[in-house]
Amino acid sequence: MLMRISLIVAILAGLAVGGVNFIMVKEKVTLLANDRDKEKGLKDTALTNLAKTRKDLEKTTAELKTTTENLVATTAERDRYMGEATSEKKRADLVTEERNKARKERDDAQADLAAYKATELTPQQIIAINKQYKDLQKSLEVAADETKILNRKIVALTNELAIYKTPDYQVPLPPGLRGKILVTDPKWNFVIINVGQEQGVLEHGELLVNRNGKLVAKVKIRSVQKDRSIANVLPGWQLGEVMEGDQVIPAHPASS
Repeated sequence: MLMRISLIVAILAGLAVGGVNFIMVKEKVTLLANDRDKEKGLKDTALTNLAKTRKDLEKTTAELKTTTENLVATTAERDRYMGEATSEKKRADLVTEERNKARKERDDAQADLAAYKATELTPQQIIAINKQYKDLQKSLEVAADETKILNRKIVALTNELAIYKTPDYQVPLPPGLRGKILVTDPKWNFVIINVGQEQGVLEHGELLVNRNGKLVAKVKIRSVQKDRSIANVLPGWQLGEVMEGDQVIPAHPASS
């Protein structure tokens, strides 16, 4: 009998423990279900917000694209207007320049007309005077050329006289005279130089021949033309072979 009572007590205790465990498990299940439902709600909210954000982003992207296109179009339009404005300014400047030029020509013409009227001369008289003026200019040019020739002859005669009186007289040449050898003839010992009367070369004048700054020879002018001279290489002064292209300078430059 005691054993049966113990067994019943044990069964009841097991049922009590099972009931307690069931209640605890049920509470945990309920909590897990609530957590799951809460997380599902949060997830749904997050997905809804994400979808809304994506939609807003697409809308913003579309608006940004439209704004960019409008900005590009506006920039192109601005550049076109600026180009047109620049072209218009250039045209306006050209018109202003042409207008100022026309005004100057008009003023010059009016001044010429006033000067013409002040002379009280007829057109035929003015033409005749202009012809006489041009003829006088030509005469002056001819006289100037003749004066140059006469001066050269005077200088040449002066040098000839000086040489006659003083055999060792050295003919002075322009200090800035510079020339070069064009032709050499070792057989006859003469050279042709590219300077002449126009550059102030005189007969009996002496020139130093140099190459790269080194003295090669000394030559003496024997014949002078307009822009050429013929000279002989002086004996005892030839330190090397005279070659075409060698430079020449006065051996006795005139004092400036």
